[in-house]
Amino acid sequence: MSPPSPGDGLKFSRLTEYLGRLEETSSGNDMVQILSELFGEASPGEVDTVVYFVLGEVDAEYRHVVLGMGEKTVMDAIARASGRTREEVQGRFDELGDLGSVAEDLGLEGGETEQGYFAAEEPTVRDVHDGFMDIAEASGSGSQEEKIRILARMMSQEEGAERRYIARIATGTLRLGVGAMTILDGLSVAYVGSKDKRPRLEEAYNLCSDLGLVARTVAEANDEGGGEAALKAVAEIGVEIGRPIKMMLGQRLRRLSDIMEKMSGRAAAEWKYDGERMQCHKDGDEVEIFSRRLDDITSQYPDVAEYVRDRVDADTAIVEGEAMAVDEEGHMEPFQTLMQRKRKYDVEEYVERIPVNLFLFDLLYLDGESWMDRSYPDRRGRLYDVVETGGGVDLTEQIVSESQDEIDEFFERGLNEGTEGVMVKSVKEDSVYRAGAREWLWIKWKRDYMAELADTFDLVVVGALAGKGSRAGTYGALLCAAYNHDEDRFETLCKVGTGFTDEDLEELPGRLGEWETDSVPARVRSEIEPTQWFEPGVVIEVEGAELTRSPVHRVAEEEGKGLALRFPRFLRFREDKSPEQATTSREVRQMYEESRRRGR
Repeated sequence: MSPPSPGDGLKFSRLTEYLGRLEETSSGNDMVQILSELFGEASPGEVDTVVYFVLGEVDAEYRHVVLGMGEKTVMDAIARASGRTREEVQGRFDELGDLGSVAEDLGLEGGETEQGYFAAEEPTVRDVHDGFMDIAEASGSGSQEEKIRILARMMSQEEGAERRYIARIATGTLRLGVGAMTILDGLSVAYVGSKDKRPRLEEAYNLCSDLGLVARTVAEANDEGGGEAALKAVAEIGVEIGRPIKMMLGQRLRRLSDIMEKMSGRAAAEWKYDGERMQCHKDGDEVEIFSRRLDDITSQYPDVAEYVRDRVDADTAIVEGEAMAVDEEGHMEPFQTLMQRKRKYDVEEYVERIPVNLFLFDLLYLDGESWMDRSYPDRRGRLYDVVETGGGVDLTEQIVSESQDEIDEFFERGLNEGTEGVMVKSVKEDSVYRAGAREWLWIKWKRDYMAELADTFDLVVVGALAGKGSRAGTYGALLCAAYNHDEDRFETLCKVGTGFTDEDLEELPGRLGEWETDSVPARVRSEIEPTQWFEPGVVIEVEGAELTRSPVHRVAEEEGKGLALRFPRFLRFREDKSPEQATTSREVRQMYEESRRRGR
């Protein structure tokens, strides 16, 4: 293959030769080499379009340019371009299963669209891109016919392989197996000299969510000053209102008890809401809302856009939060309820039917300045300053603590209020916002992650703590103990606050009333002072995630620390068991030692 003459735009036919080579290999290294050669042939002014086409797109991912052409309309275009009937095209598609292959296979016989769409005899990638954009922009009455006409004329001027890829791009079925990271590797090799600099390009991509922009930036800078200039230029790609930033993600740990070690002894914990994460961009009165997938979901949430417009005191800002469906009393609803808001029609009706609250947790940009390189405490503190809470807007519930037990309690309280867990975040100076990264600066913990112990525990209720929030006026958690057979006493193991139905909570005062006492029972060992003590009498069955050492519980105590059951969950009352038939402290110790051997 010989490269095009200088000054000529890259011919689409030339691009399709590279697409064919990519289609024929599954080797990542080969793909990077092919891409680097392709980018080397493209001019800086067209390399962005080349990147989009390789990905099977016509523009940046977040712009979601919609061609609006399904299989049937592309079949109509192929039929018109080839002079075949729609039935012939359908029959060939039934045989081949790919409209690209159909377009290539049928050939052209002229017909009503014999005149081509392009002015140039050999269309460039820019020419083809312009054609696709004309298709995307066709709207109103007769727009579907116009889309078919444009695509038919585009294909009628091309050869077999070009028609194949035009049809696949039109139907969104290119699928060469090339992803964003492979593209970045190819760009790094082409313009910087090796894959080693890919992370520098990736940082820019995570900020702008536009591979084409990254490609054009490094190509233009390389053209003027080489690889070092390319790296310098790409580092200058910054935050821009209306261009979503890839969202930072949290790491996951097997045990929540390991979090404080990861966080060097102090951290912030936020409730993790079971809603839809949103990145809200404000520019004066204009607000755009992007989802985790970078979809523009503004039209689905006009109420949230209004919240941001009215409650974020800034000319320009980018804030992140979680939208939660709430009932008439403000209680959080399940995620499935919120998903009914994902619609194109009847939006206003569902705004009324399913109201949402927006819980904000981060500030990325404010009045022309990026805040992403500032520490999390600084970002959170400024967020308090610029957000007027109320009217559907609040900040996420948060505590900052050095105590694992406090974070455990915060986690459990959130579950009772309808959250799905916690995000624990570093409060150190380097706790910056790393776009698109999954960092140990954030650690997520959800109940779903719990690798539950194989056995359940029959525990004795020895105390209760008053409820808060939605449980105000009743018991919020039960203090439970295992039985030490050797010493004939009850040693606390955990506080159980989840797993109860509304009916269970209503029954608790009646079940426990006869066992109430004003002081700690003589047979109970506890470092925790509950709201109400109970003589050992009621046994409940509990499941949990793990056993770990704790300074506040007394089972199998060694060097001032006993064993604790983390994330206990109520299963049922064990009316058939007496307190002395409860799980013993020795059994708990054995379970702990076994779990250590299994690596939990």
